[in-house]
Formats: sequence, structure tokens, C-alpha cells
Amino acid sequence: MNEPIYKYLKIGTIHFMSFPEVIGGEGPIEETLKTVLEDDYFNAVEITWIKDSEVRKRVKNMLKDAHVTVAYGAQPTLLRTGLNPNDYDSEKRKQVVAFLKERIDEACELEAVGLGFLSRQYDENRKEEAYKALVETTKELCEYAKSRGNFMIELEVFDFDIDKKSLIGPADLAARFAAEIRKEYDNFGLIVDLSHLPLTRETAEQALLPVKDYLTHVHIGNAVVKDKNHPAYGDKHPMFGIEGGENDVEEVIEFLRVLKDIGFLNPEKRPILSFEVSPMPGQDPKIVLASSKRVLNEAWARL
Repeated sequence: MNEPIYKYLKIGTIHFMSFPEVIGGEGPIEETLKTVLEDDYFNAVEITWIKDSEVRKRVKNMLKDAHVTVAYGAQPTLLRTGLNPNDYDSEKRKQVVAFLKERIDEACELEAVGLGFLSRQYDENRKEEAYKALVETTKELCEYAKSRGNFMIELEVFDFDIDKKSLIGPADLAARFAAEIRKEYDNFGLIVDLSHLPLTRETAEQALLPVKDYLTHVHIGNAVVKDKNHPAYGDKHPMFGIEGGENDVEEVIEFLRVLKDIGFLNPEKRPILSFEVSPMPGQDPKIVLASSKRVLNEAWARL
């Protein structure tokens, strides 16, 4: 593409993946976020829970001063607490809804545009029951989000049998689910992550075409699936081009090509595309982030 990528997309990184020491809502949140916000490559950033209210206040000011679009990822809050939005137990599901409403409040406090979450594990013999539970949870979240203004609820599509073993995806089930929610709520969308495609055994076209009408947000990253003994096996989001990995420049080009074909690259809306890449032990997170930018720059130039 000859035109700047910023004409079509807002480019971000997932702060808690680039600097995983803050994924629990504590740690050097301000120091690591400053690294992202000082880099004018990014006009978006994705953050997660911040347990200290005083830190949240300072972060809010940092984000405002940086002039970036903010998205809030509740995925790690569910993974860390073990809460399940598609829990079969209605009382436990009520707890999840209450917890996620608190995350929506926190996201709104930080002036985020939306909240991403994920479905969780399920019993294959009770899959339809889990699906209905997730529908109810999501509708409650969308309703609450509407009461907070123009706020999006986005479900990220994960693997179903390797690592997270989530109810949603693959793509055909994600499309069915999104269509059902959209019948009532226009503030709902899907997040598709390039790094999850090897885990769901889908090509870019297979993952994106069925959900094109519901896709509001994308992530790009890498995965290792062939070698179960590899330290990055599963959904660990290693750097692009890691030995034994699945995604590098060519895969990012193909992902962008399909996004272009389905009209996702939209100058009128400019959706968020974020890096979901994490340093492995011993790697410098700043170098891993820089290498991710180089991959996207090359892919865009060759698109």
C-alpha cells in the first residue's frame, strides 16, 4: 500500500502483553505504559485492570495527554480469576456479570472506547447450554454498556481445543453468536487475532470472511503449534518469526489482504489493529515491540 497505514487503521499494542509483568493489574504499570505512549508509532493502546485507584487516576491523565485511542482488555481478568461468562451455574454467571460490569466501569473511567472479553471452557456434551449462557451474559453486558454511553463490547475469538479451549471460535460459531447478539445490540463486535488462526486451524479467509459483518477490532501476533515441547507452544504470543512459529511477514500480508478485501480497512471508521506479542524469558520487551513494528511496516509496504 502506498498510502500511510494510519489512513485506514489505528495502530496499537496490548500493553499487558508487551509488558506481561503488569497483566495482574499491578507492577510497573506507569513506567511501562510510558514507553508505549512516548512512541508516536502508536495512536492506540489496549490496557487491562489497574487495581490501585490512584494509579488509575494517573494513568487516565497519561492516556489523555498522549492523545491515543484506548481499549480495555478484560481477558486477563477472567483468566486470572477463573470466572466463566458461559458458566452453567446461573448464580456463578451472575457473579461474572457483576465482575465484568465493574471492569466496564473501570474502562469508562479510563475513557476507553470498548471492552474485550472471551468465552471460557465448556463441556462438549453441554455445548449448546454453554452457548445460551454466553448469549445471556453478553446481552447483559451490552445493555449495561449502552447505559454508559457509546461503549462497545467485543468478544475475542480464541482456540477451542489446544490452549484456552474456549467456547468461541471457530469462525462459523463466532459468526452465529455475533449475529444473535447484533439482532438486539449494535454495540457488539468480534475481535479476531492472527495468532489464534494456527490454533483454530483456519486460514485468514476462513477466519475472517464468515465474521466480516461483525468484525470491529483485530490483533496480530504469532503462535507455535507443531512442537508441544517448544517453550512458546500454544497461545503464548511469541515474537514474529520465532523458530518453530507460524506467523511472520508473509502471514501478516495475507491477513491484511483479506482485511482489505472485506472492507475492514476503512478511512471513515479506522478500527484498531494491535500487536499481541509477548517477550519470552530473556527477551527485551522493547526490542520485541520494535521487531513487531518492523514486521507490520514491511507487510504494509508489500500489501
